[in-house]
Amino acid sequence: MPERPAEEASDDAAAESGAAPCRVVLCRDCCCGSPKVTGVDHAAQTARLRAEVPVRISECLDVCDQANVVVVQPSAAGRAAGARPVWLGLVNDPDATEDIVAWVRAGGPGVAPVPDILDLYAFTPPRRRTDSRSPGG
Repeated sequence: MPERPAEEASDDAAAESGAAPCRVVLCRDCCCGSPKVTGVDHAAQTARLRAEVPVRISECLDVCDQANVVVVQPSAAGRAAGARPVWLGLVNDPDATEDIVAWVRAGGPGVAPVPDILDLYAFTPPRRRTDSRSPGG
C-alpha cells in the first residue's frame, strides 16, 4: 500500500479535533514553482508550509504574473466568521513564507487579522470566464 502524503495525515489530526484547519494551496505549474521564478527554493518553500499546515499543490491558477501564488483558505472557524480565501502573489522569499506560517498558526483568515506585511502580497484574482462562447463569437 502506498504511503499517505503528510497533508492527509494532517487532515486526519484536524478531523479528530473536530475542526477543519486553514489550508494552503500552492500553485506549482507553468510559472509558479518553476525555474521561471529565479532565486527561489521552491521545494524548501513547499516543505516549510507542509510542516505547519495542510498543503494542496495546484496546477496553474491562471495568475502567472503573480508567481509564486499561495492561497490561504480559512479554517472552519474562519469560514463561520465569513472569511474567504486570501490570494497572495509574488511569494518569492523565505521571510514571506514565514509570515504566512505565523498567520496560519494564529488562525488565518477570519480568525487572525492579515499581518500588514502580507497585505503587500494580497491580490484579487481575476474572475474566470464561465461561458463556452469562443472569443469574438
